Amino acid sequence: MINIPMKVTESYNRNNISSISQANIRQALSAFDNFPGYCTPDRQRPIPNHTRQDTTTSAGGKHAAASRRKPPALQSLIQKGQKVNIGAAGQLKAVRIAMGWNTTDPRCDIDLSAFLLNASGKVPGDDWFVFYGQTKSPDGSVSLNTNGSAEDREIADIDLVRLNPGIKKIVFVLTINEAFTYRLNFSMAEDAYIRLLDSDTGREICSFLLTDYYANVTSMMLGELYLYNDTWKFNAIGNGVAKDLERLCQLYGVQTN
Repeated sequence: MINIPMKVTESYNRNNISSISQANIRQALSAFDNFPGYCTPDRQRPIPNHTRQDTTTSAGGKHAAASRRKPPALQSLIQKGQKVNIGAAGQLKAVRIAMGWNTTDPRCDIDLSAFLLNASGKVPGDDWFVFYGQTKSPDGSVSLNTNGSAEDREIADIDLVRLNPGIKKIVFVLTINEAFTYRLNFSMAEDAYIRLLDSDTGREICSFLLTDYYANVTSMMLGELYLYNDTWKFNAIGNGVAKDLERLCQLYGVQTN
């Protein structure tokens, strides 16, 4: 089993989540109702751009609310649901996944995770889940850089030569930290994109700009890299679920504490 640490406070698991009293939850939500930047899907009160500051830092050093960024120029855009061939297995050596986003609520702390799946659509083991608490896959094929770059917020490098042959798909997901605690969702996000880059040249192979931002979604699958008939393909998904990171893990077969 894997422990998914809270980015600010104690470890996140079934036991401590279930022990939180409803009274404490109501008290916390009541307090945030009076916060001037708070918004819900039916009461949008976006914070003006000039006031969105990167001021809150977690214990791990990552900012809980990142300042706004201008998205890079996306040169090879594909549409939601579109699948593109990116190279033959054995010939395509390495690619880079780069992602970015902005938010309209400074409490939206968004993270990139990657699930390495076998032919059954599940992880072979708990360590085949790459996220801020476990930044490299067991075979060293997927490495997560949560600091990103000058252009992108977070980056995942994929070495297809080192990739375990049992892995047939890698799903790239954005999740909102403590979304249920503070009633955050993807209607409070914008400018979300995923870029697939050539690792050697930095050339953009394809990119997808998210167009649908759902108020009932807390985890968004932006895209997936998958093997089909000995060809690597990329699928622009752009759909999400109302699950936090722990329950998303369970969806893909990761056992959490």
